[in-house]
Amino acid sequence: MMLRLFLLAAMLLVHGEARAETPAEKAGFPPRLIIYNARGPANSCGPGCDRWIAVEGQVDEGAAVRVSRFLRDVKDTRRPIYFHSPGGSVRPSYVIARLLRSRKAVARIGRTIATACAGGTQVDAVCLKVKTAGGEVEAELTTRNAMCNSACGYLFLGATTREVAPDAAIAVHNSRLTLLARGPFSAQQIADFKRHSMARADRERAAFVVAMGISRELDDLIKTVKFESLHVLTRAELYRFGIDTRPLSETAWTLEAASRPYVRKMAVAKQGDGVSFRTMEWRLFCENKDRARLMFVRESDPSGGGLKTMMLAAGTDKSVAFGRYPARVGKYEVWSDVVAPDAMQAMLAASSLQMGEGTLGAEGKTKLATFDIDTLGLGSSWTQLLTSCPANTTRPAAASSNLNLNAAPAIPATSAAPATPPK
Repeated sequence: MMLRLFLLAAMLLVHGEARAETPAEKAGFPPRLIIYNARGPANSCGPGCDRWIAVEGQVDEGAAVRVSRFLRDVKDTRRPIYFHSPGGSVRPSYVIARLLRSRKAVARIGRTIATACAGGTQVDAVCLKVKTAGGEVEAELTTRNAMCNSACGYLFLGATTREVAPDAAIAVHNSRLTLLARGPFSAQQIADFKRHSMARADRERAAFVVAMGISRELDDLIKTVKFESLHVLTRAELYRFGIDTRPLSETAWTLEAASRPYVRKMAVAKQGDGVSFRTMEWRLFCENKDRARLMFVRESDPSGGGLKTMMLAAGTDKSVAFGRYPARVGKYEVWSDVVAPDAMQAMLAASSLQMGEGTLGAEGKTKLATFDIDTLGLGSSWTQLLTSCPANTTRPAAASSNLNLNAAPAIPATSAAPATPPK
């Protein structure tokens, strides 16, 4: 009877879409997985990188064939692949992941914004035709609110290099079995079939996770998350499971369109214990054409510590000293200071900037800890920001007045990770 059930039942094992599959969320993604080549401004996908592969939409049963056919013609195996997907079918995700593993692919989570679709939704019929017509699509790239949820996570695990930006998210949950059966089957027969099928699916997933070099802890976690829910992997989990093991993850500097525009950068840094991570953000404002203000926001150190000073340096003699007394906004420290014109020019010319934190010890000596951040996107974003700067005779309110304790976090709505500093 079980054999008859297997023969007569059409089984589809799927991973759900992000959250509760609301119409708004469904409308934000193509109904099936699409893959295309994109080209953007210089350094848009990293230093020296202006071309990438975009993969977006729901993973459907035919996705593996299309992806395999597409990648067969892409000779540059190091071209990064950016994913933005709510999930979909599991089995084709495993196939695609193993294909990516064979290419030693570089995978990141990001949204590709096609220039030709600027006036549309990026997923309307006209835009999808542009993206799937072949050739390179002129586009911009952003990691802000990008996601790779559910079955998309398995695609992501297939890559040998995996990078999750601080403002992007990867979320997991357990599988759901969708069963289409024809015939006079009893409730017990259907229940037995579902039980056996889910047990097999659990074994396949566990074997897949291990084969991708990921900790079994990920599979253990997935089994605890109901299909109707989502668990966004924290930075500590990404690190511990072996998904993204970078001690410092950072975004490019990007222009934020707001009532008062500013240039923004985020980073998440591993703390000394190797278990926890700390979120940081830089916001660069122009007070006038010659005067800039830099705000540095980070999660407070729960352990406290001694009196601290903060500094950002571009070279040995051009720096922004934030002083010793940050403002406190909830669980965040907010440091702010004016950037002199020569220091601003040094920042724009540098390939990296150095953050320094001095802690005054009990013996009266200052212990200095430093780390570097890159300047990717700083020049172009600052140039755009200058167009909205007031004349030199105008001096707006200090940047700290821009804080809004009731603003929504800058991370994806599905995320359970620590929120970014309030706006």
